[in-house]
Amino acid sequence: MPTYNNGGTLRDVVERVLVYCPDVIVVNDGCTDNSTEILASFGRRITMVDYGKNRGKGYALKQGFQKAKSMGFQYALTIDSDGQHFPEDIPLFIEALEQHPEALIVGSRNLSQDNMPGGNTFANKFSNFWFRLQTGINLPDTQTGFRLYPLPKLPHIFSARYEAELSLLVFSAWRGIELVPIKVNVFYPKAEERVTHFRPFWDFFRISVLNTILCFGAVFYGWPARLIRQLRRRKQA
Repeated sequence: MPTYNNGGTLRDVVERVLVYCPDVIVVNDGCTDNSTEILASFGRRITMVDYGKNRGKGYALKQGFQKAKSMGFQYALTIDSDGQHFPEDIPLFIEALEQHPEALIVGSRNLSQDNMPGGNTFANKFSNFWFRLQTGINLPDTQTGFRLYPLPKLPHIFSARYEAELSLLVFSAWRGIELVPIKVNVFYPKAEERVTHFRPFWDFFRISVLNTILCFGAVFYGWPARLIRQLRRRKQA
């Protein structure tokens, strides 16, 4: 669980996650509010990764995955600390994993529900379009942070910011990892109550640059690799 200045929701999310997961790793991405004190109050009930300075969500995820691997885990479920995700949906990921043990399970939010920010809906549709172009796979929600990753197959994280999650999906698809979407609940408070660290201009710009690079990668690697896998499956059938 990466977290940055979500002190208003952090305690509730961690407590609810602990109901379903006895091993919780929280990455303190340079919090300057009361989040550090909240995390300290859990004591040994959680594992905290703290590097003192805000580095971005991609960097936080990378540090969390490395910690999980060092502790011997084969899978890692990621969830945001801002309260938008429902820890009560964690059993849905376990059920999907039992049916697809080598897959990356992707939580899919209802993007048309009440209080869903219009910018989020547009950004997701934009991201979904480019993801389909780059991989040939149609995913309903490519920007969700609620996912279950198979750690041994996890691609390298190149970016330190929000776009890291998109690149993880694309690189996983290019490697032939099965991507399984499942429906999950989502809660968005009113705009004036919501805490977000997404920078509309700069983060959207970075995502656009990443998509341009990934399109070149798709032409020279992603699409040929997918074609080769399809031909191999036909020969084995």
